[in-house]
Amino acid sequence: MKATIKWVGEELFMGTSESGHTIVLDANGGKLAPSPLENVLISLGACSSVDVVSILEKTRQNVKGCRVDIEAIRVDSVPKLFSDIHLHFVISGLDVAEKHVERAVNLSADKYCSVALMLNKSVKITHDYEIINEA
Repeated sequence: MKATIKWVGEELFMGTSESGHTIVLDANGGKLAPSPLENVLISLGACSSVDVVSILEKTRQNVKGCRVDIEAIRVDSVPKLFSDIHLHFVISGLDVAEKHVERAVNLSADKYCSVALMLNKSVKITHDYEIINEA
């Protein structure tokens, strides 16, 4: 896997993936685009959500939506690394079984999500979930 990052002016950078997709990152506190660390959180949430939805679909759960709200704490010293990240999954659907959601979230965190597995070597990552029953 490869990527290219190009400085485009001030504190803006354009990242291009090997597959040809482009994102803009703003090192100036995320004023014009996500900051690199905000992008880490977005990537963690996307990676985890892909796993959770896939696992729930394989267990034939009638999932209509999946959202993950993420809160992170950074240390006070430089570099301002993440010390803690919490993921709160909100799963909506019709009669989605709690045991399947719990299993899906745990499998993502402990086995499948590459981003989480890389981060959890130095960051305390926790998670929980809620299920919203909707037709």
